[in-house]
Amino acid sequence: MTALQKYARLEAVGVWRESDQGQRRDVIVSIGDATLVITDSQEKALAHWSLAAITRVNPGLVPALYHPEGDKTESLELPEDEVAMVEAIETLRRVIDRRRPKPGRLRLGMFLTVLTLIAALVVFWLPKAVIQYAVQVMPEVKRVEIGQSLLNHMSGFTGPPCASNFAQPALRQLSQRLLARSDALLVLPSGLDTTRHLPGSLMLIGRTLVEDYEDPDVLAGYILAEQLRSEQQDSLQSLLSFVGTLNVFRLLTTGKLPEATLTNYAQSLLLTDPHRIDYTDLKTRFAAKGISPIPYAYAVDLTGEQTADLIDHGQTEQFKPSLQDAYWVRLQSLCGG
Repeated sequence: MTALQKYARLEAVGVWRESDQGQRRDVIVSIGDATLVITDSQEKALAHWSLAAITRVNPGLVPALYHPEGDKTESLELPEDEVAMVEAIETLRRVIDRRRPKPGRLRLGMFLTVLTLIAALVVFWLPKAVIQYAVQVMPEVKRVEIGQSLLNHMSGFTGPPCASNFAQPALRQLSQRLLARSDALLVLPSGLDTTRHLPGSLMLIGRTLVEDYEDPDVLAGYILAEQLRSEQQDSLQSLLSFVGTLNVFRLLTTGKLPEATLTNYAQSLLLTDPHRIDYTDLKTRFAAKGISPIPYAYAVDLTGEQTADLIDHGQTEQFKPSLQDAYWVRLQSLCGG
């Protein structure tokens, strides 16, 4: 230890007492190999105190009074004029104390490390894990219930879905043709310009898509595009990501979500643009249904530049209209248009 080497030749006089009842003796104090050596005037060793186990009784006061750790009956007194020895002992005690293992600090460090890991798991891993679990275990009947509840909340902004005994068969036929079920499509009278999908395989259509185009294949394209989105982005997972971890726990334990939260999400769906899709994948879907993608491509972009992947004027496939003219005319009257 460098500090020990520095004070190796340092000596001082002091008063030593072996016990409370022992006689006070004048002694010579020197610093040995990790010990404080106490000798008499004949250089006979009277005691060896470990430098790592010396306690000062009166810090900052003179004369400096020490005793070995664990034995308060034995004492060493260094007078006021032995400043160098007192400073040396204090310096060595500080150096040794710094080098001692600190169990308390180690435990605190370990605790803080574990706490940090737990916090990181809670912040970054737990929300995704809980949402993923909820999506996997949610039965279809509950998805339908959640989708219907969202539709009810959305109707407060858009009005209830359009209904007409005259036009409803056409909507069911289009739904069956494109989605292989007759009750998947709902047309909203306002507040929605394109399409959205809800849990329970419900698809919402804006009224303008039904009334503003002459070709039913335009509407068919929007429906197929939304179907592709629904397969790429689970509607229940999107909802649960929006409502937050605590509400996901609430859904898992009680089967319900707060009404205000559903209202906020319903509004958010209406205000958020749908994410873009790969037109090459969509073209494959048009081909599978035997429907021409060209009317939809030009409805999305009049120039055809953004939807060029859908347009191939050299196609030789025989396409069938997504809906017969008579049914298309009936469907366009669904909302009273």
